[in-house]
Amino acid sequence: MKSLLRMEQIDKKFPGVHALQAVSLEILPGEIHALVGENGAGKSTLIKILCGALAKDTGTIFWEDDEVEINSPASAAELGIAVIYQELTLVPALDVGQNIYLGREPAGKIPGTVNWSQLYQDADELLQRLQLNLPLRTPVEQLTVAQQQMVEVTRALSMAARLIVMDEPTSALTERETELLLARMRVLREQGVSIIFISHRMEEIFAITDRVTVLRDGAVIGTEPTSALDEDRIVQMMVGRDLKLLPEARDTATISEEILLEVVGLSRKPQLHAVDLTLRRGEIVGFAGLVGAGRSNLAETLFGITPAETGVITLAGERVTIKSPQEAIALGLGFVPEDRKRQGLFLQMAITPNIVISELPRYSRASVLNFRLMREVAQDLVDRLRIRTPGLQQRVENLSGGNQQKVVIARWLTMKPRLLILDEPTRGIDVGAKAEIHELIQRLANQGMTILMISSELPEVLGISDRIVVMREGRIMGELSRAEATEDAIMRLAAGVETATKEATL
Repeated sequence: MKSLLRMEQIDKKFPGVHALQAVSLEILPGEIHALVGENGAGKSTLIKILCGALAKDTGTIFWEDDEVEINSPASAAELGIAVIYQELTLVPALDVGQNIYLGREPAGKIPGTVNWSQLYQDADELLQRLQLNLPLRTPVEQLTVAQQQMVEVTRALSMAARLIVMDEPTSALTERETELLLARMRVLREQGVSIIFISHRMEEIFAITDRVTVLRDGAVIGTEPTSALDEDRIVQMMVGRDLKLLPEARDTATISEEILLEVVGLSRKPQLHAVDLTLRRGEIVGFAGLVGAGRSNLAETLFGITPAETGVITLAGERVTIKSPQEAIALGLGFVPEDRKRQGLFLQMAITPNIVISELPRYSRASVLNFRLMREVAQDLVDRLRIRTPGLQQRVENLSGGNQQKVVIARWLTMKPRLLILDEPTRGIDVGAKAEIHELIQRLANQGMTILMISSELPEVLGISDRIVVMREGRIMGELSRAEATEDAIMRLAAGVETATKEATL
């Protein structure tokens, strides 16, 4: 079959980094092609070259067997290449139709005007092609993330895109929304549109893709039909070694009987309703539930971001009031937020200040900072957490997602919290970094730290938690011990099919 795209022997170097080493990639017409690899493997660099945002050093690109130069996003668009990034590029206040044809509005009869009826008619035809039912005149800020994703896809089609690159499109979607997006991808494939699908979620790769190309350290390890692979083989190709996707179950007999945190009747309406919770010292408690169940709201309330209206919090036997993050930190609580880029990191700053910034008084005397001590502490944590970086001076925005997450965790480790709250700690990171974070969580718990972990990935919750708490609509529906917990049992509680209000027995 004649290829749609061929990238041959693409090479790219940055100062101190050989990002791409003679990478070749072929995309066939009407195929969904997975591009996978650890963070830092070269996926983003390759896609930036493909869409004209970055110039290659050497190599050749063919479009339908004709050699082409893609030296700008405009030249990529002219060929029919569109990229949908994790951070959507929509204008929130504009409606669906306006976003689809933004900057390419059909001209009206009077110079300088827009033919709005034509715009909405064309947009509606595109939505019908995708079998979508979106409100054309509704501002996109009122849509779900999944619907916004489909507006991006529709906009790509409006530009006659024949190849769409989807970069982690499901990272912020619910399971149901993910199913809907995958269904639309199948529709596009049937209509002859090719898709490069970048994802860390193995189940999606096997559900939707035709072939898989694996990158590691800037080089292609192999391209295989998806049907010829399994999860273990893909992971081995990605990391260069056998890797367990989840750690071995730890011995829960080591968990202390001492209660570190007890919450009674915690409420903040309409998000939380009479939450009762007990956490033991050295315990890993996983929180499961559907999107909007209130898990993140509970985490933010415990950390003082959105203080409780009613209820009692007891920490290590002492009744406390937590009205701000500063008070939470002083009591020995740490919080790794769901959105590390917006809420957890200073992206423009280097690794060292990101790690030590919450405890600057510790590194100062007479208002003079001890930079040598700051670097020593940061280097120790970089080594312990295996943060991959050319040096401490590296800006955090240039690190991979997994290494960014480790920097956030490192900041809290300098403060030695009694309770560490982790909200979606492995979202958007590769399998290698995910395994390292799982091992770190278990190691911290074994050292006596209590972990409250929120995750939307049921295998992760089941694999790493000592006990699982399930929430729905701001309420705790039940608790399950590790022995009792199954995906079915969790989903029945999350969906409100049944409740289990008794405390699980460890």
